[in-house]
Amino acid sequence: MNLQRLWTLARKDWADAFKNTSVVVPMIVLPFFFVVLFPVLFIVIPAFSPQIGQSLASDPDIQPLLNNLPPFLQPYTQGLDVQRTVIVLMLGLMLSPMFLILPLMTSTVIAADSFAGERERKTIEALLYTPASDRELFFGKVLAALIPAVGLTWGSFLVYTLVVNLASYWTMGWVWFPLPTWYPLIFWISPALSLLGVAFTVWISARNPTFMGAYQMSGVLVVLVLPLLFGQIAGVVYLTVEVGLLAGAVIWAVALGLTRFVAHGFNRQRLLAGL
Repeated sequence: MNLQRLWTLARKDWADAFKNTSVVVPMIVLPFFFVVLFPVLFIVIPAFSPQIGQSLASDPDIQPLLNNLPPFLQPYTQGLDVQRTVIVLMLGLMLSPMFLILPLMTSTVIAADSFAGERERKTIEALLYTPASDRELFFGKVLAALIPAVGLTWGSFLVYTLVVNLASYWTMGWVWFPLPTWYPLIFWISPALSLLGVAFTVWISARNPTFMGAYQMSGVLVVLVLPLLFGQIAGVVYLTVEVGLLAGAVIWAVALGLTRFVAHGFNRQRLLAGL
């Protein structure tokens, strides 16, 4: 496999994708909401409005969570009042599965713009007749979506860490984030989800006539995050370090298997026949 061709294909996809507002806008809006807006409002509003802070602390939906804190979280909440415990619980634990939407969203939106976007721009035939092999063409597309997905997730995690610690320092009195549970989530699970999203969406977008159609079909991957989210809310399963490592291993196995399957079945002649 020619690495220079892979890099050239990836750069071409980036040049095309980042001209598309349907690609760029979700990559800006969703991280801004999860990484900046929500944590700032969640911390600052109760801090400057005691009534809101008291109502939040006495919320019947939150009380069961406070009364049944998972053992691994208790050392981080020991000696804290209710308001600070809620901050650690919500921003340090409950929001963590939602962060996994970022690599899925980024990888699928860029990958959907690959062949489906090329088809809409009427440039797919020229691309498919390039000297690159089918394998190089496929992995060039994978690389083009995988790098931004992982990069955006890791960058968002860094910004989230700064925002949470700065916004909560006046209330908490020390730098408390990130908790250890976040490391496997960000550096182990999110790259696996990115690869899974890329492989699935490249396969879909090579067969779907439109960018939005491929992107919407790939949206079913979000259901992978829901069991972790609702499992934590219900107290059934928590995203501990051990659970994160195990979940990541399973996702990596599925992602690598799907990537191999899609790469093996990828054929430009079959794709051209459907044009």
